[in-house]
Amino acid sequence: MAQPIALEIPPRNPRADLRSRVERAPEEHAEAVLAAYELLQELHNQGVLDIMRSALAARDELLEKVVDNAKKPEAIRGIRNLLYRHRILGSIEPEWFRGIFQAIPEGLARARADQQKPVGLFTLLRRLMSKDSRRGLAAAIAFLQAFGGHLQSEEPGRASGQS
Repeated sequence: MAQPIALEIPPRNPRADLRSRVERAPEEHAEAVLAAYELLQELHNQGVLDIMRSALAARDELLEKVVDNAKKPEAIRGIRNLLYRHRILGSIEPEWFRGIFQAIPEGLARARADQQKPVGLFTLLRRLMSKDSRRGLAAAIAFLQAFGGHLQSEEPGRASGQS
C-alpha cells in the first residue's frame, strides 16, 4: 500500500519577510524614494514640516479653538450656507454658468468702450429693446420675483423658530 508523503512546511517568519522586502525596496523603488526625499526636502525648505510639528504639539489647544469657533452661530450659519450653496450650484446646468461667465468680460469691455464717449438716452433705449437685452431683463425679473416670494415667506426670525 502507498505511504503518505510527509509534508512539512517551515514556519513563516514575518520579520524575515519584511527585512527582505526592505532590503530590496531601494533597488525596486529608487525613483519613488528619490522623489519622496525631494518632496520632504521641499516641505522642509518651505517650513511646512515646522508648521506641522507645531500643530501636532499644540493639537489639543488648536482643537479646542476650532470647536469653540465652530459653536458660534455665525459659523453654523456659514456651514449651512456652504452646504446649501453646494446643493443649489449642483442643480444649475453648467451651460448657464458658461453663458454668465462669458458675458461678464464682454459686458465690461462694452462698458469700457462706452466710457470714451457719453451714451445717449436713445442709444440706451435702442439697446434695451434688443432681443438679447429683453431676454436678460426677463431672466432678471423672473429671478427678482422668485427672490421676493422667498423673502416674504421666510422672514429671518421665523425660519429658525424665533418669533
